[in-house]
Amino acid sequence: MAAARRNVASGTRWEPVVGYSRAVRVGNAVYVAGTTATDEKGHIVGKGDPYVQTRQALRNIEVALVKAGATMKDVVRTRVFVKDIEDWDIIGKAHGEVFGEIRPASTMVQISGFVDPKMLVEIEVDAVIS
Repeated sequence: MAAARRNVASGTRWEPVVGYSRAVRVGNAVYVAGTTATDEKGHIVGKGDPYVQTRQALRNIEVALVKAGATMKDVVRTRVFVKDIEDWDIIGKAHGEVFGEIRPASTMVQISGFVDPKMLVEIEVDAVIS
């Protein structure tokens, strides 16, 4: 018997238009979609500041994980997409403040751009609930 699937929405207007969920839980696995530094109204937080944007993206991820029944401690993998790889150290610092003891497998790559040019960081995570 296949594990039940549960989609978790964040309430953004783009989810139904594009056809995605903020997170999907199947069994004890949770997959969180690429998440940026937006507030509840969809406005970008920390314009021009990769550290602030990373922390906000991680807060948004935590909200999605909790809705799916997981915590940050359940995260086993992160993927960090950055506009400028030269910011790796400050983005890594923010990532380490959250995951320093959890130590998930992690990847950081520079990409050519985001949907909104004010976005500097996008993070997706996979979690396995213990």
